[in-house]
Amino acid sequence: MEYAEDPEFCSMIDRLREEIENDSGTVPAAFEQLARTTDPEELHHVLTAPGRPLWAREIAAYALGVTGDPRAFEALVLLLNHRDPERCVTAAHALTRLGDPRTARAAASLATNELRVAYALLPIRLLAALRAPESVPALITVLERRLPADDPHWRVGLACVEGLGALGDPRARPALEAALPHPRLGAAAEASLGRLGTTH
Repeated sequence: MEYAEDPEFCSMIDRLREEIENDSGTVPAAFEQLARTTDPEELHHVLTAPGRPLWAREIAAYALGVTGDPRAFEALVLLLNHRDPERCVTAAHALTRLGDPRTARAAASLATNELRVAYALLPIRLLAALRAPESVPALITVLERRLPADDPHWRVGLACVEGLGALGDPRARPALEAALPHPRLGAAAEASLGRLGTTH
């Protein structure tokens, strides 16, 4: 398994070790053991056993995900919608590497759930990276909801604008044109409009 040398894996381990030290003062031996584990069956057991701490599930889900084990999918989707953005980043990276055909549909569902819009940033970025059939319709839907000038989630709208520009799909034109007058989105929308039809 190659993930032990992965900078994202090392960053996650450092973050989790610091979290545990801040919470309890000491890092359990089980943490260091799990961080070195390469046995997929042991990792899957950690992922499914009751009562395991979040840090253990995150390590197991990431390690399985980046090696293409579909058993990590559900746990990674839950982490993608976590209130902690660093966990979302880690989950998005692992989901990209996992290559599960269900990922885009799950990310689109999270991104377009208006009750969870505060946590939609990473699902939106993941959709743009996946370039899946679900990506453009979901980003357009979310962007249209973010167009009121007083909407507090303008960063989510900005991620949609940038993602639509990167995807280069002409279907995004009406939504991007509607974003032009927006004080926080207008400049990015203009740039993205210039990329429509030129990105493959």
